[in-house]
Amino acid sequence: MIIVKTPLRISFFGGGSDFPKWYLKNSGQVISAGIDKYTYVFIRKLPTLFSYKYRLRYFNNEYTHSINKIKHPTIKAILEHMHNDKFGLDIAHNSDLPAQSGLGSSSAFTVGLIQGIYNLKKANISKYDLAQKAIYIEQDVLKENIGSQDQFSTSFGGFNNIKFNKKKIIVEPMKISNQKLNVFIKSCVLFFTGFSRNADEIEKDKIKKLDQNYRQYETICLIANEAKKIFYSSVNSDKMIDELSKLLSESWIVKKNLSEKVSNASIDELLKIALQNGATAGKLLGAGAGGFMLFLTRNSKDKKKLIEKLKKLQTVKFKIDTLGSHVIYSK
Repeated sequence: MIIVKTPLRISFFGGGSDFPKWYLKNSGQVISAGIDKYTYVFIRKLPTLFSYKYRLRYFNNEYTHSINKIKHPTIKAILEHMHNDKFGLDIAHNSDLPAQSGLGSSSAFTVGLIQGIYNLKKANISKYDLAQKAIYIEQDVLKENIGSQDQFSTSFGGFNNIKFNKKKIIVEPMKISNQKLNVFIKSCVLFFTGFSRNADEIEKDKIKKLDQNYRQYETICLIANEAKKIFYSSVNSDKMIDELSKLLSESWIVKKNLSEKVSNASIDELLKIALQNGATAGKLLGAGAGGFMLFLTRNSKDKKKLIEKLKKLQTVKFKIDTLGSHVIYSK
C-alpha cells in the first residue's frame, strides 16, 4: 500500500500568465503557495483473485479489466504512459476540500498519482520532474485548458514566486521573514462560496481571447512583480497589507475582463458586502465563477467582522505547507 499526500494551493498574484500560450512567447510570473489542505492518493497492487484488474474509487467507482476501458481521463492517461499492465491496481482518491473549487485539486491529484506510480516502481523522481510530467499529462496528452502553476505549486509546496518562459520554469522560494509571512497569512480569509464550477470551460474562453487581451496579461505580470517587491520591501505590516490589497483589487478587475464567465452577479454582490464589512480586497481563486474566494483584512477586528457578516459561508483556516507532494506510507 502506498499513500501520497499532496497539498492544494492558493494563487495570490499572476494567475493567467502561466498559460503556455502566453509564456512561450512572453514571460509569466505567479506568487502562490501550497497550503495545509491535501489530496490523498492510495495505491496498491490488486491481488489476482479479484474478477477485475483495476478498481478505482474517487467520486465514482470503476471496475474494469483493462486500462483502455478506464473512464477517468487522468488515471487512464497516467497508467497508459507509466504502467506496464502486468498487474492490476487498486487506486483511491480523497481530498480535504471539494474539487473544482479553485485550489488546484485536479493537478494535485495528477501529481499525487504520478508520485505514487513512481514509488510503486521503487523509482525516485524530483519535484521539478514530477511537476513537468503532470504538465505533460494534462496539457499534451489530455489537451486540458490549464496553466502550468498548479503542478509546480502542489509538487513543491511552500510560498513561491514561479517564473515562466519558453526556456524553463523556475521555482523561486519567497525568502521573507516568518513574521512577515505570518502577518500576510493571518490577514487572509478563505471562504467557500458553496458551489463548484467547470474550470476547463472558463479557461478555454480566456485562452481563446488571449491575443485580444494582450495588455491585460501584461498587467497581470506587472502586478505580480509589484507584489513581489512589496513582500521584499521594508514597509511595516499595515502598509504591506494596504499595498497588497490595492494590487489584489486591481488583479481581480483585470481577471474579470479576461472572460465574462469569470464572475456573476452573486459573486459581485458577495465582494461588495465583504468590502463594506472588514475586507480590504478580494478575488475568486482559480478560473473563477465559484469555488473559494480569498479576502484580505487589515486586522483581527476587521477579520472577525467579515467572518461574522459572511457566516452563512464556510470559512477555511489554512497555513503554508512546506513539504509539497510526498509519500507518507509505503509498504
